[in-house]
Parts: sequence; C-alpha cells; structure tokens
Amino acid sequence: MPNCSREVALAQPFDGSMLLKQLSNLFKFRIGVVMALVSVVTLVVTPGQAVPAWQVLVLGLTVLLAASSAGAFNQYYEVDIDARMRRTDNRPFVTGAFAHNRWWLLLIGAMLVAGVGTAGWLLNGMAALYIFLGAFFYAIVYTVWLKRRTSTNIVIGGAAGSFAVLAGAAVVDPGLGPVPVILAIVLFLWTPPHFWSLAIARHEDYAAAGVPMLPVQVGNATAAKAVLGNTLLLTGMSVLPFFFGLGWLYLAGALLGGGYFTWRSLLLVRDASRANGMRAFFASLVQLIVLLVFAVLDAQLRG
Repeated sequence: MPNCSREVALAQPFDGSMLLKQLSNLFKFRIGVVMALVSVVTLVVTPGQAVPAWQVLVLGLTVLLAASSAGAFNQYYEVDIDARMRRTDNRPFVTGAFAHNRWWLLLIGAMLVAGVGTAGWLLNGMAALYIFLGAFFYAIVYTVWLKRRTSTNIVIGGAAGSFAVLAGAAVVDPGLGPVPVILAIVLFLWTPPHFWSLAIARHEDYAAAGVPMLPVQVGNATAAKAVLGNTLLLTGMSVLPFFFGLGWLYLAGALLGGGYFTWRSLLLVRDASRANGMRAFFASLVQLIVLLVFAVLDAQLRG
C-alpha cells in the first residue's frame, strides 16, 4: 500500500510556512524548547550568585541548539522506523520533503559544535560538557545503541534530560549542590513513565516497527504498573528539594503535579487502554510544567 502521507506531502506546494513546519518537525523543536526551559529553571532555583541575563539567554539557546541537533540525528537515523509508524510517517525524511543525504550529518554536527563551543566560551566548561552529554545520550546512547535492542532503552536514555538540569546548575555553580542533583534524578525518573504511557497508547505502532518498548515486550497491563511505580518514585523524589532549601510553593507544585500524574497512572493500571495511555502521557507533561512553574515562582518569592 502506498504511503499516503508521502504522496500528500509531495503534491503540496512547498512554501515558507511549510518549510518552517518541516524544520520544526525535523529538529524536534518542542522537545528542544522543553530542555532549554528545564535548564533555565534549574539555573534560577540553584543557590549561588546572580547570573547575568545574557548568560541565561546563552544557556537556553545553546541547550536548544544541541537538543535540536540530537533530535535531527534521531530522525536521520530512524527513517526506516518512522516510515512504519503512523505517529511518525509524516516526518520530512519519510515524506521526501527533505532528501535523506549525508549533508544533514554535516549540519547536525555543526549545530552541536556551535552549541557546545559557545557554552564553553561564554558560560563554563562544565555547562558545555553537560550540554554535550545530553545530546550524546539522546543521539547515540538512546537512538543508536539502545532503542532497537532493549526494553530498558528509555530508562538509560532518559539521562539525556538530566544533563539539561545539570547544565543549568553548572552556570551558577560548576560544583553542583544537592538541589540540582535531585532535580536531575527527577528528570531521569520522569522520562520512562512519560514515554511508556505513550508506548501503551501507540502499542501497535511500536510493535509494527519492531521497537522493543516495554509495553511491546511485557504487555500494556504490566507496563502500566511500571508507569505507576516510576510515577510514585518520581513524586517522592520531586518533594526532596524542599528539604534542601526550596520553599513551600515549590512543595505545593511538586505535590499537585505529582498527585495528578499518580492519579492518571492509577487509572491506567485499572484500564491500560489507548485512551488512558494518552491521558497519562499528557499528565506527565502537566506534572513537569507545574513543577517548573512552581519552582520559578518559589524562587522569585524567596529572592
């Protein structure tokens, strides 16, 4: 059967707005923005001397640049998988909107070098190292080494988000204190239930593509229990920064967001359906957004 999305994409005129949309898709712009925000929020809540606004901007842009390079590499490397999944068969390398050639690798590498190099020049070496490791873990450790081989792919690959946390903290204090380390663990624990919920909702897609995501390997019901277990660990860990200097407003955000994600995870255990999988997936996003917003509000109130 022909790929309908490919035919539609090739039939449409390729105007400027479509180009921007395709580039946003290719570089996974939304994920990059989230990583940039995570790094900036961690910078804001990390105890230490004030950081100039221009350095905050440099941090956000360099994290975004490195994350975007890793996102584009993920699509370049996984074009065969993306073509077999309904969720991803509209990506530009699959549809033919962008030619799948090695010139993209040159651009991807240049973006990573620019992001890491700028961070090292204008911020500090430790921030640059963490930015590099975040991109490396997503592009190489997760995409190349783990995703096609093991159901624990996203568990280990989830460290990519943790490095964005450490990068933000390193701008303030390269030595790292307990708060950013705990928040890095929070991001590490957040990633598996976030993606497992999506994999439950898209079980058939991953199975058809031959990707051994946890629900494909053990079934949706067992994977839902893993989502709940990780969410409980995540919620418990997200509370700990309160005992290391963050305030009551942060604690309220941790409990509200964690409580909502836990509730959705419980409903997923009761009925591991596609609909509940998507609800748990969006609940994970709500949890992260609430945690970040309340962390910033708390820092502003205390500052």
